[in-house]
Amino acid sequence: MGVFSFAKDIGEKIFNRDDANHDAKSETKAAATTPAAKTTGKPAANSEPSAQSVANLLLRRIQQQNLNISDLQIKYNGTTDTAEISGKAKTQADREKAIIAIGNVQNVAKVIDSIDIEEDAPESTMYTVKSGDSLSKIAKDVYGSTADYMKIFEANKPMLSDPDKIYPGQVLRIPKP
Repeated sequence: MGVFSFAKDIGEKIFNRDDANHDAKSETKAAATTPAAKTTGKPAANSEPSAQSVANLLLRRIQQQNLNISDLQIKYNGTTDTAEISGKAKTQADREKAIIAIGNVQNVAKVIDSIDIEEDAPESTMYTVKSGDSLSKIAKDVYGSTADYMKIFEANKPMLSDPDKIYPGQVLRIPKP
């Protein structure tokens, strides 16, 4: 359990945010009450999605990872760009994959982890990718051999679909050697 920081401007974009509206809360509220919103019953085009809508998108993202986590719940605070995750994970790997699955999303700066684990195991190291990194380079630094890059790739599947597709700012799980 803990708090994990992520680069909020980096990651997969799963929802749209109008940053001008995000920075000026009164404008967001005003946009939601425009005549178009009143007549259609829908928010104005540039309004920010609700915290519950974002939480549902993050929940769906974790469910797509096919992780073994029961009673999974996510709360999202758009003011602080913080996601809080809770539930009961079968393994430490499931817990960590859930954390990085929602943390590696644009507009998520912090993940508060309240997931319990059934099968206790050592925590992986969380590594933030830097410019010029590759899985081979990271593997050499951590394990002493570039050939061990597949350990890192496998530990981050299905979030990673290709060992060559990592980007600066992305957070990866690095299993203990």
